[in-house]
Amino acid sequence: MEFFDRAETWSREEIERVQLVRLRNTVQQASGSPFYAARLKEAGIAPADIRSLDDLRSVPPTTKNDLREQYPAGLVAVPREQLVRLHASSGTTGAPTVVHHTQNDLNSWADLVARSMYMVGVRPDDVFQNTSGYGLFTGGLGIHYGAERLGCHTIPAGPGNTKRQIKFIRDFQTTVLHIIPSYALYLGAALEEEGLSGAELPCRVALIGAEPHTEEIRQRIEQMLGLKAYNSYGLSEMNGPGVAFECTHQTGMHVWEDAFIPEIVNPDTLEPVADGEVGELVMTTLCRQGMPILRYRTRDLTRFLSGECACGRMHRRIDRILGRADDMMIIKGVNIYPMQIEQVLMGFPEVGENYVIELVSEDFIDQLTVKVEIRDGYFVEDMRVLTGLQKAIVRQLRDEILVTPRVDLVQTGSLPKSEGKAVRVIDRRGKE
Repeated sequence: MEFFDRAETWSREEIERVQLVRLRNTVQQASGSPFYAARLKEAGIAPADIRSLDDLRSVPPTTKNDLREQYPAGLVAVPREQLVRLHASSGTTGAPTVVHHTQNDLNSWADLVARSMYMVGVRPDDVFQNTSGYGLFTGGLGIHYGAERLGCHTIPAGPGNTKRQIKFIRDFQTTVLHIIPSYALYLGAALEEEGLSGAELPCRVALIGAEPHTEEIRQRIEQMLGLKAYNSYGLSEMNGPGVAFECTHQTGMHVWEDAFIPEIVNPDTLEPVADGEVGELVMTTLCRQGMPILRYRTRDLTRFLSGECACGRMHRRIDRILGRADDMMIIKGVNIYPMQIEQVLMGFPEVGENYVIELVSEDFIDQLTVKVEIRDGYFVEDMRVLTGLQKAIVRQLRDEILVTPRVDLVQTGSLPKSEGKAVRVIDRRGKE
């Protein structure tokens, strides 16, 4: 088994020993920011009070709202002249969430991304094509610097312009793609329209993330593009890409615990949940100088996977992101997550790659409608066939979400397409 750096080979004892040292240093570093100086003082916590990793739970959590209220620099813990870059969220309302980096922060980030890519078999002789957005969004530059750190021939293609993406893949023999799941499906459909198949492309690895997606979606991506697709997890508050990554066994994502402390808690009580139980992921940075963050509530829902990974790495694994605590829909008193609906839809071979969930209010009662594209070969004029498929989808959705939805079957290409993140839920309640 090959490793990019020694931290991947550490035992649990080594990981936790390093975490404790770095956690004390991080609390000390965070105290240099106006926000944490006040927050920690109010909680009566000093760096010397961190005697074990369990003591982290005494630190009050940090929320996205805290970051917005502290805009533009309330969490910065170093003099301004030490800062070399900032990234910001893509939110369009209110103050954005901004993260500031020192050069050391960027170096550490690039190392984590390079380590993640190396883990799934990417090597310096690979040609890497980045279809992620550049600019304030972390996905583009974060993965770009990691690929260059690893030594790949890197193509900063950016998002969209699908015909050019395909041309570059073929002309420059791209072997590794960084791509969000919905755009990977879009790219696969575009290949089919041009009479090509994924097997004809040189790509062998896709790094996917940025959107919650099911195992069924991953399998479709692998089939359409003729490669192996590895799931990843990142968020701008923790860096961006490179926080957690699958290994070649594809049995959960390893969190790089030498750089982060992950917790999974009940989102209502903030108490830890047992391994295997779904909860909210809470993250603490361990190597950040410019803007350390303590116990950040990601709102992402996942679970710790128990047992040791066959790859030999002892860094804990989390399951794929199952949704967000704030993405939950409540319909007729039932809690529903979009991922539940996607999982059912992708189990039908007749279903295409695009669907939309619409929420409306009729006579003061919330209704859920799922509009789903059907593959051309299955969209026939015989209404009995389509009605049978519609009833089967309704039945399986009802069994999964405990609410009977409306299901509209539409032809391929009928629903809006996006070359960026897919918009899966449209809430029209109170807007008619």
